Amino acid sequence: MDSGSQPAARAQDRGARRDPAASRGTVIGNGLTWLAAWSLRVALITVGLVILGYVIGMLWVIAWPVVLAILLATVLRPPAALLIRWRVPPAAASAIVLLVGIAAVTGLFVGIAPSIAGQTQQITSGVIAALGQIQQWISGPPLNLGDGQIGDIVTQVTQQLQQSATAIAGGVLTGVSTVASGLISLVLALVLTFFFVKDGPRFLPWLTSISGRSAGGHIAEVLRRMWDVLGGFIRVQALVSLIDAVFIGIGLVLLGIPLALPLAVLTFVGGFIPIVGAVVAGSLAVLIALVTQGFGTAVAVAVLVVAVQQIEGNVLQPFLQGQSLKLHGAVVLLAVTAGGSLAGIAGAFLAVPVAAVVAVLLRYLGEQIDLRDRRFSGVDVAAAGPPTSATVTETATGTETGTGGTGTETAGGTETGAETGTGTGTGTVGGGAVPVPPDSARQDGG
Repeated sequence: MDSGSQPAARAQDRGARRDPAASRGTVIGNGLTWLAAWSLRVALITVGLVILGYVIGMLWVIAWPVVLAILLATVLRPPAALLIRWRVPPAAASAIVLLVGIAAVTGLFVGIAPSIAGQTQQITSGVIAALGQIQQWISGPPLNLGDGQIGDIVTQVTQQLQQSATAIAGGVLTGVSTVASGLISLVLALVLTFFFVKDGPRFLPWLTSISGRSAGGHIAEVLRRMWDVLGGFIRVQALVSLIDAVFIGIGLVLLGIPLALPLAVLTFVGGFIPIVGAVVAGSLAVLIALVTQGFGTAVAVAVLVVAVQQIEGNVLQPFLQGQSLKLHGAVVLLAVTAGGSLAGIAGAFLAVPVAAVVAVLLRYLGEQIDLRDRRFSGVDVAAAGPPTSATVTETATGTETGTGGTGTETAGGTETGAETGTGTGTGTVGGGAVPVPPDSARQDGG
């Protein structure tokens, strides 16, 4: 249904509502026509999204470093902007914050390496002892498997592994190739991060100049809001993950669990994958406690991990992320599940940021719809900006003209009305004045 026929359809609908003799078939037919039109639009949007997903999948080796660089830039841009305000050149400021970030991460892993190396022997001894206990349990009731039967099982497993040697070797080579590809992607992401931090504020003005003042203003405002949401998500998630890691790490130290510091670091990193990351890190801590300290200590670690995660999930995270993301917990869980099933660990990591930016886009579209619909023009006016007049002229069976707030209608189909909108500036889309978002050329505080 094209835009030119919509005023006529609305006039016919008004005529059907005014005419008490309109048949039920006419009303049902109009409803089915509306449903068919919207179904076609939804189908076309779905096809477009599928094609977009396919293209991203084909170009994932490029898309993944770009997305990772954007996330890193949301963290590094604020300190770089601070250095720039102190009259440090943008290139030098970007290089400084990037090198400091790399040094911090490298120092963290270098710091935990001696702890891992020093406690490897304790972990190995615990695993051997646990395997011996499992063998004794299998030999006793209720299984009552003798040493000969256990040996047969071990022999069968060994033969199966030997037969699968080629597949295992292929898997090892694939893993090496994946690691090499990951290193290349990481280097590319760091280089892109430098350019995004240095030249990021120039992007929105360039985009506005390319797409035009009207469309560019809206696109720039949506991107600015997405940038703010991404930055808020990374900072809040880092704070929540740090709190989890500190309290779980202190508990592991008090319980005498080996590798307490590496497990705390893993908890911090896993916190950036909501729900799933915390479960994986907690399960590994319980497993290490089980093989080194016994069942009772493992239960204590499980209680510790569950208690900290419950406090974090029910108190800290809703409080800290409520204002930045405004996403329900069910939406977060479904997003992580869908992202993990579609793209593995990378999909689970990106699921919540993607859901957050989609929510930002939907909210902005809702604001603009409310501004253009006089039935809801008073609902979100304050959120969209100060008022500015907008006159819309439509033609439907007769003439419909904006005249400032009064409406008249004649029997011949001529209707007069007015609409007002809000905004800090105006641009033209389809012949009507529409609001242009404020400060659309700014990306962040820098």
